[in-house]
Amino acid sequence: MAVADDVAHIAGAAAGFADPGEELAGILVVETLGRRVYLCAFASAEGRAWLALGEDAEPVTERRLVREAASLAALCEVAEESAGGGDLPELLARLVEIRETEAPDGIEEAEAAAASLAETLQTEPRIASGAYLDAIGSASRRLEQALGESGVSPFAAAMQAALGSVEELTADVERNHKLPLT
Repeated sequence: MAVADDVAHIAGAAAGFADPGEELAGILVVETLGRRVYLCAFASAEGRAWLALGEDAEPVTERRLVREAASLAALCEVAEESAGGGDLPELLARLVEIRETEAPDGIEEAEAAAASLAETLQTEPRIASGAYLDAIGSASRRLEQALGESGVSPFAAAMQAALGSVEELTADVERNHKLPLT
């Protein structure tokens, strides 16, 4: 079954957990600790609530698993947003323009690295995983090196800077989980 089909199935199951005045706002798909977890976000006038569901569409209440899934989902989101300096299509267009107007040495390598990064990024719905996060990081570093960045990785710095936000989301998922976590 494709990820989109899985998400549609989970959305149907998650809808049954919505409180009055609450609607399913989104689903994040994560593979961690050897399991697939669907983090379902519910929105209402009172705020946001979360519910983790497993592949069987049953609630997941294991705190460690829910926490790991939320953290990994957030890290993958930040990685996607930071890849290629935050605007990969613009970077790709700029590299083409530079090749056509200036043709500096190494421009083809930079274009190939940017294209490889673009191919690494998955469209929604996608599965957040450690392997996906590593692939984005590796492709980002290859691009940085092709662009002549030999010092501290801007991508790594962006990831480091986002750790507070990642922790905030993780705490929000734990605090506002619809069922008690054990």
